[in-house]
Formats: sequence, C-alpha cells, structure tokens
Amino acid sequence: MRQGLLSILFACGRRSGTGDLAVRTADLKANTIRGGFARLGALGAHFLVRIGSLTVLARLLSPKDFGLVGMVTAFTGVLMLFRDFGLSSAVVQRTTVNEEQLSTLFWINMMVGALLGLVTLAMAPAIAAFYHEPRLFAVTAVLAAAFVFNAAGIQHAAILQRRMHFSAIAMIHVVSLTAAAAIGIGLAMAGWLPGMPRVRVGIRSMMRFGGMLTLNGIIAYVACNADKVLIGRFWGVDAIGLYGRAYQLVNISTENLNWTVGEVAFSALSRLQDDPVRLRSYFLKGFSLLLGLALPITIACGLFADEIVFVVLGPKWKDAATIVRLLAPAIVIFAIINPLGWLLCAIGRLERCLKIALVFAPLLLTGYALGLPYGPIGVAFAYSAVMMLSVVPHVVWCVHGTPISFADILLTASRPLASGIVAGACAFGIRLFCVPLVSPALTLALESGVLFTVFVGTLFIGAGQKSLYLDLLRGLTNRPAASRLDTGGTLTVSRST
Repeated sequence: MRQGLLSILFACGRRSGTGDLAVRTADLKANTIRGGFARLGALGAHFLVRIGSLTVLARLLSPKDFGLVGMVTAFTGVLMLFRDFGLSSAVVQRTTVNEEQLSTLFWINMMVGALLGLVTLAMAPAIAAFYHEPRLFAVTAVLAAAFVFNAAGIQHAAILQRRMHFSAIAMIHVVSLTAAAAIGIGLAMAGWLPGMPRVRVGIRSMMRFGGMLTLNGIIAYVACNADKVLIGRFWGVDAIGLYGRAYQLVNISTENLNWTVGEVAFSALSRLQDDPVRLRSYFLKGFSLLLGLALPITIACGLFADEIVFVVLGPKWKDAATIVRLLAPAIVIFAIINPLGWLLCAIGRLERCLKIALVFAPLLLTGYALGLPYGPIGVAFAYSAVMMLSVVPHVVWCVHGTPISFADILLTASRPLASGIVAGACAFGIRLFCVPLVSPALTLALESGVLFTVFVGTLFIGAGQKSLYLDLLRGLTNRPAASRLDTGGTLTVSRST
C-alpha cells in the first residue's frame, strides 16, 4: 500500500526547481471540475465514516461522554485557528511563490504548532477548573499533541492545493481517517522537502494576509462556538452533549461540502482574480453547486428530525430532535453566506471580511445571551433567528464592489431554494400519511427518497439547472491541455471557459 500511495504523490509533481510553484492551469475549467469531483468523492467517504462512527458511538456512549470532549474542543478549537496562521491560504492565493518562501513558512508553522501544543497543555488545569470537571485535564493533555503533527503537513498540503492536485489531497484525507496524520504527512512530503528558513524572501505580505485571515477566523469561531461554551458552563454536560450532537448532525453535510467545494473554488478563483468575467462565472457555478448539494440534506434534517435522530443516534437521544429542527434554518443561511468567503479571500478583500465579522459576531453573542435562560432549545432558536435576520445585509456587504452583484446571488440562490421548498412540501405530505404506518427507518427512507427525487426533478426541469450539471460532467471527461511557460518563467493560463 505504501508504494501505491507514494506513486500517487510522485505523479502529482516532484520538486519543480527554483521557479514559481504555481499550478499548471492551461485548462482551468477541466482542472477545477476534476478536482471538485475528486474532493466530492472523498467527502462521500468522509461522510460515511463520520456518520458510521457517530451511529456506533452514540449507542455505546452517553451524552455526558460526548459533553466532556465538547467542553475541551470549544477551547482548543480557538487555538486550532492559529495552526497555520492563514499561511496556507496565502500560498494558494498568491500569483507567484518560490521555494525559499515555502521553506521559511514551513518552519514558521512548525514553531507555531509546538507553541500551540504547549499552550494547550498549560490550559488543561484552567479548563478543568472552569467546568468544575477534573476529568477534562487528561482529555486536554491528549489533544495538545495534535498541533505538532498538523503543523508538519500544512505547507505540503498548500502546495498540492495550489497545483490543484485534488486527487492526491482527496487520497490523503481518506487514508488519514484510518491511518492518522503520519501517512498524510509522508504522502505530501514525497513531492517537496523544505529547505532552511531565509530572511528577506518576500513573505511580509503573505504574513499579513495570513494574520488577517487568522484574526477573522478567530472572531468567527468565537461567535459560532460561544453557544456551546455557555451551554456547557450553565447547563452542564448532558445539555452540551445533546446540543453538540444535534449541531453536528444537522451541520455535517453543509460544513463538509463548504470545506470540499470551497477548497477547489478558492484555488480556481485565486487564479482568476485579475479576470472578473471568468471569476464571476466560476463563482456563481460553484455557489449554485454547493446550494444544490447542501439544501436538500439540511431541509431533510429540519423536516424529519425525529426520524433522523432515532435512526442515527438512537432512542435515548430523542430530546436532540427539537434542537436539530431549530438549528436547520441557521445551517441553510451558512450554505448561502459561506461561499462569499471564498470570493473575498480569493480577491484579497480580507479587510472587509474582518469588518463583517466584527459587526455580526456581537449580534450572535447577544442572541445566545437572550436564549440561554431557556436552555439548549432557546439558544438554538436564537441562533437561527439572528442568522435569518442578518443574511440580506451580510450578502449585500460582501458583494459590494466585486464582480458579483446582489441580483446574481438572489437569482442563483432562488432556484435551489424554490426547488427545496417544493420538494420539502411533497415529502412532508408523505410523512403525514406514513408516520403511523411504518417504522421510523422506513419512514425516513421514503420521505428522503421523495424529497431528493422531487428536488432533483424540480431543479433540473423547473429551474433549468440540468445544463449546469451536464456541463460539469462533460468537463470531467475533457483532458486538460498542456500548460506552457512564458519567457519570465511564470505560468500562463488559457482563456478557455
């Protein structure tokens, strides 16, 4: 197996000399589509493993056991935002980058990883004291080691993403689920080895980009995870166990889809940041694709929460169903606004991202505070209410002054949203007749089958989106043309669309 995995990386590309390490994108469209399908394939495997493990563990463990881990990750998750300091995204977004810069960034990441591990270890007593739970000390100490291993592979993964070698990235992620980080790091290192760190190699702007991206991530993380900290602190381990599993269940598809599609989209949009016409076309197609994949799953979670919780988590988790249902609208909004982050990062508008985060984070925190006296259900309701009220100004602010208009977003989103409403109404009608007749598992299978069938039919025929998906399939079979180098040593990109 090791030889087969190494051969994949050697096929992805070896050390490319001292020139620029930019992706060879003579046919950007084909590379993007192939990469997207590779990442979606990996996402399918990842989703099955996560759901499978969640299904088994939920029957072996209690909400209190999950609550212990959730209490720690609410704190360590903030530190995880510092693990690459945004430098991997800076490498992908830059027009050119050389090996001296990559080597210096590698050692910066290693230093940050070691520091974060030590900070996490030092936090263990404080976390245990905060929750009045001594068992959290050991949990925190174990999680501290992950920072060093993550740091070692950051720049290797960034190189593969920059070159748009998403098949290799997909293989690393799938294998890493079962073989841990060591294989992923070894797999990536087959293509590039870092040299010694250098000074004055032009990384100041990349550090600034990465720093702003990290700061924005910290604010967003605090805003989106303070609910779990507050519930754990004031309502205890059982409450956070229920809330955490409900949030994971309803968010797992959108979170993974945004991460998967966004990784490919960010690489492609970064290559097109100086071509507004093609950037607009690529973004809207990616935006439509993400909504088309994420919406039916999230709608199913909202409509059929009782059956989903019973089938996936088991009967002892029935109280999580109401939380799943109340969180579903917030996850739909995330599916709409998350892609705007790809756009702003790709075109270097991180200052705007930061301003948006600074405005909307206090709104979410206020919502949590208002809902907290009513427990996890109150917090879930407040979360969705704030997200729904803020979505329009959020979108308008994001797209202002970019090649994308608010009308573009509205038109593109309206098609899958309308299809979802029609499909949800049909599936809910089936639910009214089937609930008293069959078991929860059979009811869920029937409801989901109707929902997805009607959604696809409405989206393809009624909303006219069939051509978009057929175009993606045709792009998958197109062989990318060979790239060519100009006299300056930088890679040129053809104007294929």
